[in-house]
Amino acid sequence: MKNIEIPLQSEKTRSYRWLERLPAMLSYGLLALPFLLSLIDARLTAFFIISYLLLWFFRGVGLNIRVFQGYNTMKLHERLPWNKMIEDVENGTVTVHGMGVPRWHEANIERLKVLPAAVKPSETIHAIIIAAYNESRDVIEPTIQAVINSTYDMKNVILVLAYEERGGADIKKTATDLIKEYGDNFMFARAIEHPDGLPNEVVGKGGNITYAGRELQKDLKKRKIDPIRVLVTTLDSDNRPHKSYLSALTYTFCQVAEPKTVSFQPIPIFTNNIWDVPALMRVIATGNSFWNLVLSLRPHAIRNFASHAQSMAALVDTDFWSVRTIVEDGHQYWRSFFRYDGKYEVYPIYVPIYQDAVLANGYRRTLKAQFIQIRRWAWGASDIAYVWTKGFLTPNDVPRHLLIPRLARLIESHVSWATGPILLAFSAFVPVFFNPDDIASNQLPNIASSIQRVALVGLAITMFLSFKSLPPKPARYKHHRTILMVFQWVLLPVTTILYNSLAALVSQTRLFFGKYLDKFDVTEKAVRKD
Repeated sequence: MKNIEIPLQSEKTRSYRWLERLPAMLSYGLLALPFLLSLIDARLTAFFIISYLLLWFFRGVGLNIRVFQGYNTMKLHERLPWNKMIEDVENGTVTVHGMGVPRWHEANIERLKVLPAAVKPSETIHAIIIAAYNESRDVIEPTIQAVINSTYDMKNVILVLAYEERGGADIKKTATDLIKEYGDNFMFARAIEHPDGLPNEVVGKGGNITYAGRELQKDLKKRKIDPIRVLVTTLDSDNRPHKSYLSALTYTFCQVAEPKTVSFQPIPIFTNNIWDVPALMRVIATGNSFWNLVLSLRPHAIRNFASHAQSMAALVDTDFWSVRTIVEDGHQYWRSFFRYDGKYEVYPIYVPIYQDAVLANGYRRTLKAQFIQIRRWAWGASDIAYVWTKGFLTPNDVPRHLLIPRLARLIESHVSWATGPILLAFSAFVPVFFNPDDIASNQLPNIASSIQRVALVGLAITMFLSFKSLPPKPARYKHHRTILMVFQWVLLPVTTILYNSLAALVSQTRLFFGKYLDKFDVTEKAVRKD
Protein backbone atom coordinates (compact mmCIF):
# COMPACT_ATOMS: atom_id res chain seq x y z
CA MET A 1 0.00 0.00 0.00
CA LYS A 2 1.13 3.57 -0.66
CA ASN A 3 2.75 5.40 2.20
CA ILE A 4 0.21 8.09 3.02
CA GLU A 5 1.15 8.50 6.68
CA ILE A 6 2.51 11.65 8.29
CA PRO A 7 6.24 11.23 8.98
CA LEU A 8 7.34 10.79 12.57
CA GLN A 9 9.34 13.64 14.07
CA SER A 10 12.55 11.67 13.54
CA GLU A 11 11.64 11.15 9.87
CA LYS A 12 10.98 14.78 8.97
CA THR A 13 13.47 16.16 6.48
CA ARG A 14 14.81 19.70 6.43
CA SER A 15 12.50 20.56 3.53
CA TYR A 16 9.51 19.22 5.45
CA ARG A 17 10.35 21.42 8.42
CA TRP A 18 10.65 24.50 6.20
CA LEU A 19 7.27 23.74 4.72
CA GLU A 20 5.84 23.50 8.23
CA ARG A 21 7.15 27.05 8.77
CA LEU A 22 5.53 28.34 5.59
CA PRO A 23 2.06 29.21 7.03
CA ALA A 24 3.56 31.37 9.78
CA MET A 25 5.96 33.09 7.37
CA LEU A 26 3.12 33.94 4.99
CA SER A 27 0.78 35.10 7.76
CA TYR A 28 3.27 37.28 9.59
CA GLY A 29 4.57 38.57 6.27
CA LEU A 30 1.07 39.65 5.24
CA LEU A 31 0.49 41.32 8.61
CA ALA A 32 3.77 43.22 8.23
CA LEU A 33 3.02 44.31 4.66
CA PRO A 34 1.05 47.49 5.52
CA PHE A 35 3.98 48.65 7.69
CA LEU A 36 6.57 47.89 5.03
CA LEU A 37 4.57 49.52 2.24
CA SER A 38 3.98 52.60 4.40
CA LEU A 39 7.75 53.08 4.59
CA ILE A 40 8.03 52.85 0.82
CA ASP A 41 5.03 54.60 -0.73
CA ALA A 42 1.89 55.93 0.99
CA ARG A 43 -0.26 55.75 -2.15
CA LEU A 44 0.82 52.19 -2.86
CA THR A 45 -0.15 51.34 0.72
CA ALA A 46 -3.55 52.96 0.31
CA PHE A 47 -4.14 51.07 -2.94
CA PHE A 48 -3.24 47.77 -1.28
CA ILE A 49 -5.43 48.35 1.77
CA ILE A 50 -8.47 49.58 -0.17
CA SER A 51 -8.14 46.65 -2.57
CA TYR A 52 -7.93 44.25 0.37
CA LEU A 53 -10.97 45.78 2.06
CA LEU A 54 -13.00 45.66 -1.15
CA LEU A 55 -11.95 42.06 -1.77
CA TRP A 56 -13.31 41.07 1.63
CA PHE A 57 -16.39 43.23 1.16
CA PHE A 58 -17.41 41.41 -2.01
CA ARG A 59 -16.42 38.11 -0.48
CA GLY A 60 -18.69 38.95 2.46
CA VAL A 61 -21.58 39.73 0.11
CA GLY A 62 -21.09 36.34 -1.52
CA LEU A 63 -20.92 34.61 1.85
CA ASN A 64 -24.19 36.16 3.00
CA ILE A 65 -25.94 35.05 -0.17
CA ARG A 66 -24.54 31.55 0.31
CA VAL A 67 -25.66 31.47 3.95
CA PHE A 68 -29.24 32.13 2.84
CA GLN A 69 -29.00 29.51 0.11
CA GLY A 70 -27.41 26.99 2.45
CA TYR A 71 -30.01 27.53 5.16
CA ASN A 72 -32.89 27.12 2.71
CA THR A 73 -31.29 24.03 1.17
CA MET A 74 -30.82 22.45 4.57
CA LYS A 75 -34.45 23.12 5.53
CA LEU A 76 -35.64 21.63 2.23
CA HIS A 77 -33.59 18.47 2.73
CA GLU A 78 -34.85 18.09 6.29
CA ARG A 79 -38.40 17.87 4.91
CA LEU A 80 -37.81 15.51 1.99
CA PRO A 81 -39.45 12.03 2.08
CA TRP A 82 -36.10 10.28 1.95
CA ASN A 83 -37.39 6.77 2.62
CA LYS A 84 -39.85 6.96 -0.28
CA MET A 85 -37.09 8.32 -2.48
CA ILE A 86 -34.87 5.43 -1.36
CA GLU A 87 -37.56 3.00 -2.47
CA ASP A 88 -37.49 4.62 -5.90
CA VAL A 89 -33.72 4.15 -6.05
CA GLU A 90 -34.12 0.50 -5.08
CA ASN A 91 -36.83 -0.17 -7.68
CA GLY A 92 -35.53 2.09 -10.43
CA THR A 93 -38.84 3.90 -10.89
CA VAL A 94 -40.21 7.24 -9.73
CA THR A 95 -43.32 6.74 -7.64
CA VAL A 96 -43.09 9.71 -5.32
CA HIS A 97 -44.39 12.97 -6.78
CA GLY A 98 -45.12 16.30 -5.18
CA MET A 99 -44.37 16.49 -1.46
CA GLY A 100 -41.66 19.00 -2.32
CA VAL A 101 -39.56 16.34 -4.07
CA PRO A 102 -37.08 18.19 -6.32
CA ARG A 103 -36.60 17.47 -9.99
CA TRP A 104 -33.12 16.09 -9.45
CA HIS A 105 -34.65 12.97 -7.88
CA GLU A 106 -36.15 11.89 -11.20
CA ALA A 107 -32.89 12.78 -12.97
CA ASN A 108 -30.99 10.57 -10.50
CA ILE A 109 -33.26 7.61 -11.17
CA GLU A 110 -32.78 7.97 -14.93
CA ARG A 111 -29.01 8.29 -14.54
CA LEU A 112 -28.82 5.13 -12.43
CA LYS A 113 -30.31 3.19 -15.34
CA VAL A 114 -27.26 4.15 -17.40
CA LEU A 115 -24.61 4.17 -14.65
CA PRO A 116 -25.71 1.88 -11.79
CA ALA A 117 -24.45 2.49 -8.28
CA ALA A 118 -22.16 -0.04 -6.63
CA VAL A 119 -24.52 -0.64 -3.70
CA LYS A 120 -28.31 -0.71 -3.51
CA PRO A 121 -30.22 0.71 -0.54
CA SER A 122 -31.29 -2.79 0.56
CA GLU A 123 -27.62 -3.81 0.71
CA THR A 124 -26.42 -0.77 2.67
CA ILE A 125 -25.32 -1.11 6.29
CA HIS A 126 -24.42 1.85 8.47
CA ALA A 127 -21.86 1.77 11.25
CA ILE A 128 -21.91 4.62 13.77
CA ILE A 129 -18.69 5.11 15.76
CA ILE A 130 -19.22 7.43 18.73
CA ALA A 131 -15.88 8.61 20.13
CA ALA A 132 -15.74 9.33 23.85
CA TYR A 133 -13.03 10.21 26.32
CA ASN A 134 -14.43 10.79 29.80
CA GLU A 135 -17.79 12.38 29.04
CA SER A 136 -20.74 11.75 31.31
CA ARG A 137 -23.80 9.69 30.46
CA ASP A 138 -25.74 12.97 30.17
CA VAL A 139 -23.62 13.87 27.13
CA ILE A 140 -23.41 10.49 25.36
CA GLU A 141 -26.91 9.09 25.92
CA PRO A 142 -28.75 11.82 23.92
CA THR A 143 -26.44 11.07 20.97
CA ILE A 144 -27.40 7.38 21.00
CA GLN A 145 -31.05 8.30 21.38
CA ALA A 146 -30.81 10.68 18.42
CA VAL A 147 -29.46 7.84 16.27
CA ILE A 148 -32.25 5.50 17.41
CA ASN A 149 -34.88 8.16 16.68
CA SER A 150 -33.79 8.29 13.04
CA THR A 151 -36.30 7.56 10.31
CA TYR A 152 -33.95 4.77 9.18
CA ASP A 153 -34.28 1.10 10.16
CA MET A 154 -31.92 0.50 13.08
CA LYS A 155 -31.62 -3.21 12.21
CA ASN A 156 -29.34 -2.03 9.39
CA VAL A 157 -27.21 0.03 11.75
CA ILE A 158 -24.18 -1.02 13.82
CA LEU A 159 -23.30 1.00 16.91
CA VAL A 160 -19.74 1.24 18.21
CA LEU A 161 -19.03 3.24 21.35
CA ALA A 162 -15.28 3.88 21.22
CA TYR A 163 -13.92 5.06 24.56
CA GLU A 164 -10.47 5.72 25.98
CA GLU A 165 -8.74 3.59 28.60
CA ARG A 166 -7.11 6.81 29.83
CA GLY A 167 -10.62 8.15 30.51
CA GLY A 168 -10.78 6.00 33.63
CA ALA A 169 -13.22 3.57 35.17
CA ASP A 170 -16.23 5.90 34.94
CA ILE A 171 -16.27 6.08 31.14
CA LYS A 172 -15.80 2.32 30.89
CA LYS A 173 -18.86 1.77 33.07
CA THR A 174 -20.84 4.40 31.17
CA ALA A 175 -19.99 2.82 27.82
CA THR A 176 -20.78 -0.75 28.84
CA ASP A 177 -24.02 0.31 30.55
CA LEU A 178 -25.20 2.24 27.48
CA ILE A 179 -24.42 -0.66 25.13
CA LYS A 180 -26.24 -3.04 27.45
CA GLU A 181 -29.27 -0.75 27.60
CA TYR A 182 -29.52 0.29 23.94
CA GLY A 183 -27.65 -2.44 22.05
CA ASP A 184 -30.75 -4.47 21.15
CA ASN A 185 -32.00 -1.59 18.99
CA PHE A 186 -29.20 -2.19 16.47
CA MET A 187 -27.95 -4.93 14.16
CA PHE A 188 -25.25 -5.27 16.81
CA ALA A 189 -23.48 -2.93 19.19
CA ARG A 190 -20.11 -2.90 20.93
CA ALA A 191 -18.17 -0.83 23.41
CA ILE A 192 -14.49 -0.81 22.41
CA GLU A 193 -11.76 0.41 24.71
CA HIS A 194 -8.79 2.13 23.07
CA PRO A 195 -5.64 1.14 25.01
CA ASP A 196 -3.50 3.95 26.34
CA GLY A 197 0.09 4.42 25.25
CA LEU A 198 0.15 2.63 21.89
CA PRO A 199 3.40 3.37 19.99
CA ASN A 200 3.64 6.25 17.50
CA GLU A 201 0.22 7.64 18.43
CA VAL A 202 -0.54 11.18 19.48
CA VAL A 203 -3.04 11.39 22.30
CA GLY A 204 -6.19 12.02 20.36
CA LYS A 205 -9.37 10.98 18.66
CA GLY A 206 -7.64 9.52 15.60
CA GLY A 207 -6.11 6.64 17.55
CA ASN A 208 -9.41 5.93 19.30
CA ILE A 209 -11.61 5.67 16.20
CA THR A 210 -8.89 3.87 14.24
CA TYR A 211 -8.63 1.19 16.91
CA ALA A 212 -12.42 0.88 16.92
CA GLY A 213 -12.50 0.75 13.13
CA ARG A 214 -10.03 -2.13 13.03
CA GLU A 215 -12.08 -4.04 15.59
CA LEU A 216 -15.19 -3.38 13.52
CA GLN A 217 -13.38 -4.71 10.45
CA LYS A 218 -12.82 -8.00 12.29
CA ASP A 219 -16.51 -8.17 13.23
CA LEU A 220 -17.56 -7.65 9.62
CA LYS A 221 -15.18 -10.35 8.45
CA LYS A 222 -16.63 -12.84 10.95
CA ARG A 223 -20.13 -12.01 9.76
CA LYS A 224 -19.04 -12.17 6.11
CA ILE A 225 -20.21 -8.64 5.39
CA ASP A 226 -18.56 -6.98 2.38
CA PRO A 227 -16.87 -3.74 3.55
CA ILE A 228 -18.02 -1.94 0.41
CA ARG A 229 -21.60 -2.19 1.73
CA VAL A 230 -20.75 -0.61 5.08
CA LEU A 231 -20.81 3.16 5.46
CA VAL A 232 -19.04 4.39 8.60
CA THR A 233 -20.05 7.65 10.28
CA THR A 234 -17.91 9.03 13.08
CA LEU A 235 -19.59 11.11 15.77
CA ASP A 236 -18.22 12.95 18.76
CA SER A 237 -19.99 12.16 22.00
CA ASP A 238 -22.20 15.28 21.77
CA ASN A 239 -23.12 14.93 18.06
CA ARG A 240 -26.82 14.35 17.47
CA PRO A 241 -27.74 13.57 13.88
CA HIS A 242 -30.96 14.89 12.43
CA LYS A 243 -33.61 12.18 12.16
CA SER A 244 -33.25 12.16 8.35
CA TYR A 245 -29.44 11.96 8.32
CA LEU A 246 -29.08 8.20 7.79
CA SER A 247 -31.80 8.16 5.14
CA ALA A 248 -30.30 11.11 3.26
CA LEU A 249 -26.87 9.51 3.53
CA THR A 250 -28.20 6.19 2.18
CA TYR A 251 -29.84 7.93 -0.77
CA THR A 252 -26.62 9.77 -1.68
CA PHE A 253 -24.39 6.74 -1.12
CA CYS A 254 -26.55 4.66 -3.45
CA GLN A 255 -25.94 7.11 -6.30
CA VAL A 256 -22.20 6.42 -6.34
CA ALA A 257 -20.53 4.08 -8.84
CA GLU A 258 -17.18 4.03 -6.98
CA PRO A 259 -17.86 4.30 -3.22
CA LYS A 260 -14.19 4.14 -2.26
CA THR A 261 -13.43 7.49 -3.88
CA VAL A 262 -16.17 9.46 -2.12
CA SER A 263 -16.84 10.54 1.44
CA PHE A 264 -19.91 12.32 2.76
CA GLN A 265 -20.10 15.47 4.85
CA PRO A 266 -23.24 16.52 6.77
CA ILE A 267 -23.58 20.07 8.09
CA PRO A 268 -22.25 20.62 11.64
CA ILE A 269 -24.59 22.98 13.48
CA PHE A 270 -23.55 24.09 16.98
CA THR A 271 -26.92 24.66 18.63
CA ASN A 272 -27.47 21.79 21.09
CA ASN A 273 -26.82 24.02 24.09
CA ILE A 274 -26.77 27.44 22.43
CA TRP A 275 -29.09 28.98 25.06
CA ASP A 276 -26.77 27.92 27.87
CA VAL A 277 -23.38 29.16 26.68
CA PRO A 278 -21.92 32.66 27.26
CA ALA A 279 -22.42 35.35 24.62
CA LEU A 280 -18.90 35.05 23.19
CA MET A 281 -19.38 31.34 22.62
CA ARG A 282 -22.81 31.90 21.04
CA VAL A 283 -21.32 34.28 18.48
CA ILE A 284 -18.50 31.87 17.66
CA ALA A 285 -20.82 28.85 17.47
CA THR A 286 -23.26 30.67 15.17
CA GLY A 287 -20.45 31.86 12.92
CA ASN A 288 -19.05 28.34 12.66
CA SER A 289 -22.50 26.92 11.86
CA PHE A 290 -23.06 29.46 9.09
CA TRP A 291 -19.60 28.85 7.64
CA ASN A 292 -20.45 25.16 7.40
CA LEU A 293 -23.65 26.09 5.54
CA VAL A 294 -21.58 28.08 3.06
CA LEU A 295 -19.12 25.22 2.55
CA SER A 296 -21.95 22.79 1.85
CA LEU A 297 -22.65 24.74 -1.33
CA ARG A 298 -19.01 24.67 -2.42
CA PRO A 299 -18.26 20.97 -3.04
CA HIS A 300 -14.83 21.81 -4.44
CA ALA A 301 -13.88 23.33 -1.07
CA ILE A 302 -15.45 20.80 1.33
CA ARG A 303 -13.11 18.82 3.52
CA ASN A 304 -13.88 16.13 6.09
CA PHE A 305 -14.73 17.92 9.32
CA ALA A 306 -15.95 16.55 12.63
CA SER A 307 -18.74 14.07 11.81
CA HIS A 308 -18.33 12.57 8.36
CA ALA A 309 -18.95 9.26 6.59
CA GLN A 310 -16.79 7.02 4.43
CA SER A 311 -17.12 3.46 3.19
CA MET A 312 -15.43 0.78 5.27
CA ALA A 313 -13.64 -0.41 2.12
CA ALA A 314 -12.03 3.03 1.72
CA LEU A 315 -11.09 3.14 5.40
CA VAL A 316 -9.37 -0.23 5.04
CA ASP A 317 -7.53 1.10 1.98
CA THR A 318 -6.28 4.14 3.90
CA ASP A 319 -5.55 2.11 7.06
CA PHE A 320 -8.34 4.11 8.71
CA TRP A 321 -7.56 7.56 10.15
CA SER A 322 -4.16 8.94 10.98
CA VAL A 323 -3.04 8.34 14.56
CA ARG A 324 -0.26 10.95 14.26
CA THR A 325 -2.30 14.17 14.14
CA ILE A 326 -4.90 15.85 16.32
CA VAL A 327 -6.87 16.91 13.20
CA GLU A 328 -7.61 13.44 11.87
CA ASP A 329 -10.90 14.55 10.29
CA GLY A 330 -9.54 17.12 7.85
CA HIS A 331 -6.37 15.12 7.33
CA GLN A 332 -8.43 12.13 6.22
CA TYR A 333 -9.32 14.11 3.11
CA TRP A 334 -5.67 14.28 2.10
CA ARG A 335 -4.94 10.65 2.99
CA SER A 336 -7.79 9.59 0.71
CA PHE A 337 -6.79 12.10 -1.97
CA PHE A 338 -3.30 10.64 -2.29
CA ARG A 339 -4.41 7.04 -1.79
CA TYR A 340 -6.65 7.30 -4.86
CA ASP A 341 -4.34 9.49 -6.97
CA GLY A 342 -6.53 12.57 -6.70
CA LYS A 343 -9.74 10.75 -7.66
CA TYR A 344 -11.49 11.62 -4.46
CA GLU A 345 -14.44 13.89 -3.64
CA VAL A 346 -16.50 14.91 -0.64
CA TYR A 347 -20.26 14.94 -1.25
CA PRO A 348 -22.36 17.23 0.95
CA ILE A 349 -25.28 15.81 2.90
CA TYR A 350 -27.60 18.78 3.39
CA VAL A 351 -28.95 17.74 6.79
CA PRO A 352 -27.46 18.78 10.11
CA ILE A 353 -25.50 17.04 12.81
CA TYR A 354 -26.29 19.07 15.91
CA GLN A 355 -23.33 19.67 18.20
CA ASP A 356 -22.59 21.45 21.46
CA ALA A 357 -21.18 24.94 21.57
CA VAL A 358 -18.30 25.17 24.03
CA LEU A 359 -19.45 25.10 27.65
CA ALA A 360 -17.21 24.19 30.56
CA ASN A 361 -17.75 24.38 34.30
CA GLY A 362 -17.11 28.06 34.90
CA TYR A 363 -16.86 31.14 32.69
CA ARG A 364 -13.07 31.37 32.61
CA ARG A 365 -12.74 27.68 31.81
CA THR A 366 -15.25 28.11 29.00
CA LEU A 367 -13.26 30.98 27.49
CA LYS A 368 -10.08 28.94 27.64
CA ALA A 369 -11.74 25.80 26.24
CA GLN A 370 -13.09 27.78 23.27
CA PHE A 371 -9.63 29.10 22.41
CA ILE A 372 -8.11 25.63 22.67
CA GLN A 373 -10.79 24.17 20.40
CA ILE A 374 -10.19 26.75 17.65
CA ARG A 375 -6.44 26.39 18.06
CA ARG A 376 -6.87 22.65 17.46
CA TRP A 377 -8.95 23.24 14.35
CA ALA A 378 -6.31 25.70 13.09
CA TRP A 379 -3.66 22.98 13.47
CA GLY A 380 -4.90 21.89 10.05
CA ALA A 381 -2.17 24.24 8.78
CA SER A 382 0.17 21.31 9.45
CA ASP A 383 -1.36 19.63 6.38
CA ILE A 384 0.34 22.16 4.10
CA ALA A 385 3.74 20.51 4.56
CA TYR A 386 2.17 17.07 4.16
CA VAL A 387 0.34 17.93 0.93
CA TRP A 388 3.32 19.73 -0.61
CA THR A 389 5.66 16.87 0.26
CA LYS A 390 3.35 14.09 -0.95
CA GLY A 391 2.31 16.07 -4.01
CA PHE A 392 5.59 17.52 -5.28
CA LEU A 393 8.48 15.81 -3.48
CA THR A 394 7.22 12.22 -3.54
CA PRO A 395 6.55 10.14 -6.69
CA ASN A 396 2.79 10.03 -7.31
CA ASP A 397 0.17 9.91 -10.05
CA VAL A 398 -1.96 12.82 -8.86
CA PRO A 399 -2.81 15.14 -11.79
CA ARG A 400 -1.31 18.58 -11.24
CA HIS A 401 -4.54 20.33 -12.26
CA LEU A 402 -6.19 18.66 -9.25
CA LEU A 403 -3.33 19.11 -6.79
CA ILE A 404 -2.32 22.73 -7.34
CA PRO A 405 -5.71 24.44 -6.82
CA ARG A 406 -6.41 22.32 -3.73
CA LEU A 407 -3.05 23.14 -2.19
CA ALA A 408 -3.52 26.83 -3.04
CA ARG A 409 -6.94 26.85 -1.33
CA LEU A 410 -5.45 25.11 1.70
CA ILE A 411 -2.69 27.71 2.04
CA GLU A 412 -4.98 30.68 1.37
CA SER A 413 -7.61 29.53 3.85
CA HIS A 414 -5.15 29.23 6.73
CA VAL A 415 -3.39 32.51 5.97
CA SER A 416 -6.73 34.34 5.69
CA TRP A 417 -7.90 32.69 8.90
CA ALA A 418 -4.92 34.09 10.77
CA THR A 419 -4.70 37.53 9.16
CA GLY A 420 -8.09 38.57 7.75
CA PRO A 421 -9.81 39.96 10.89
CA ILE A 422 -6.66 41.79 12.05
CA LEU A 423 -6.03 43.46 8.69
CA LEU A 424 -9.68 44.39 8.27
CA ALA A 425 -9.76 45.99 11.71
CA PHE A 426 -6.42 47.79 11.87
CA SER A 427 -4.61 48.03 8.52
CA ALA A 428 -6.31 51.29 7.48
CA PHE A 429 -4.82 53.06 10.54
CA VAL A 430 -1.21 52.07 9.84
CA PRO A 431 -0.20 54.45 7.00
CA VAL A 432 -1.19 57.64 8.85
CA PHE A 433 1.38 56.91 11.58
CA PHE A 434 4.16 56.80 9.00
CA ASN A 435 2.81 59.51 6.69
CA PRO A 436 0.78 61.96 8.83
CA ASP A 437 0.81 64.68 6.14
CA ASP A 438 -0.31 62.45 3.28
CA ILE A 439 -3.93 62.98 2.19
CA ALA A 440 -4.48 59.37 1.10
CA SER A 441 -3.19 58.04 4.42
CA ASN A 442 -5.49 60.33 6.38
CA GLN A 443 -8.51 59.39 4.29
CA LEU A 444 -7.98 55.64 4.63
CA PRO A 445 -9.71 55.25 8.03
CA ASN A 446 -12.78 57.09 6.69
CA ILE A 447 -12.90 54.93 3.57
CA ALA A 448 -12.49 51.78 5.63
CA SER A 449 -15.22 52.93 8.00
CA SER A 450 -17.62 53.53 5.08
CA ILE A 451 -16.99 50.07 3.67
CA GLN A 452 -17.50 48.50 7.10
CA ARG A 453 -20.81 50.37 7.63
CA VAL A 454 -22.17 48.99 4.38
CA ALA A 455 -20.96 45.53 5.45
CA LEU A 456 -23.20 45.79 8.53
CA VAL A 457 -26.09 44.77 6.27
CA GLY A 458 -24.51 41.32 6.21
CA LEU A 459 -24.51 41.29 10.01
CA ALA A 460 -28.26 41.91 9.97
CA ILE A 461 -28.69 38.87 7.74
CA THR A 462 -26.60 36.81 10.14
CA MET A 463 -28.69 37.96 13.10
CA PHE A 464 -31.93 37.12 11.30
CA LEU A 465 -30.82 33.60 10.42
CA SER A 466 -29.33 33.04 13.85
CA PHE A 467 -32.78 33.59 15.38
CA LYS A 468 -34.47 31.33 12.84
CA SER A 469 -32.04 28.52 13.60
CA LEU A 470 -32.38 28.68 17.38
CA PRO A 471 -33.86 25.64 19.13
CA PRO A 472 -36.77 26.29 21.54
CA LYS A 473 -35.81 28.43 24.53
CA PRO A 474 -35.54 26.37 27.75
CA ALA A 475 -38.13 27.24 30.36
CA ARG A 476 -35.43 28.26 32.82
CA TYR A 477 -34.67 31.40 30.77
CA LYS A 478 -36.76 34.55 30.77
CA HIS A 479 -37.55 36.83 27.82
CA HIS A 480 -34.51 39.02 28.44
CA ARG A 481 -32.32 36.10 27.31
CA THR A 482 -33.74 36.57 23.81
CA ILE A 483 -32.90 40.29 23.93
CA LEU A 484 -29.32 39.43 24.85
CA MET A 485 -29.16 37.28 21.73
CA VAL A 486 -29.43 40.53 19.73
CA PHE A 487 -26.83 42.56 21.62
CA GLN A 488 -24.32 39.70 21.61
CA TRP A 489 -23.32 40.59 18.05
CA VAL A 490 -21.37 43.64 19.22
CA LEU A 491 -18.83 41.02 20.32
CA LEU A 492 -18.19 39.85 16.75
CA PRO A 493 -14.93 41.86 16.30
CA VAL A 494 -13.67 40.47 19.61
CA THR A 495 -14.39 36.88 18.65
CA THR A 496 -12.87 37.12 15.18
CA ILE A 497 -9.64 38.75 16.38
CA LEU A 498 -9.02 37.27 19.82
CA TYR A 499 -10.25 33.78 18.98
CA ASN A 500 -10.12 33.10 15.24
CA SER A 501 -7.02 35.08 14.24
CA LEU A 502 -5.07 34.69 17.45
CA ALA A 503 -5.78 30.96 17.74
CA ALA A 504 -4.65 30.42 14.14
CA LEU A 505 -1.50 32.49 14.70
CA VAL A 506 -0.69 30.52 17.84
CA SER A 507 -1.00 27.23 15.95
CA GLN A 508 1.14 28.47 13.07
CA THR A 509 3.74 29.93 15.44
CA ARG A 510 3.99 26.65 17.33
CA LEU A 511 4.38 24.85 14.02
CA PHE A 512 7.12 27.28 12.99
CA PHE A 513 9.16 26.58 16.12
CA GLY A 514 8.42 22.84 16.20
CA LYS A 515 6.31 23.09 19.38
CA TYR A 516 3.89 20.46 18.14
CA LEU A 517 0.36 19.98 19.41
CA ASP A 518 0.75 16.28 20.02
CA LYS A 519 -2.21 15.91 22.32
CA PHE A 520 -5.91 16.26 21.46
CA ASP A 521 -7.19 18.58 24.16
CA VAL A 522 -10.72 17.28 24.57
CA THR A 523 -13.22 20.10 24.86
CA GLU A 524 -14.91 19.91 28.24
CA LYS A 525 -18.63 19.22 27.82
CA ALA A 526 -20.65 20.53 30.73
CA VAL A 527 -24.40 19.96 30.79
CA ARG A 528 -26.83 22.49 32.22
CA LYS A 529 -30.19 21.11 33.34
CA ASP A 530 -33.45 22.59 34.53
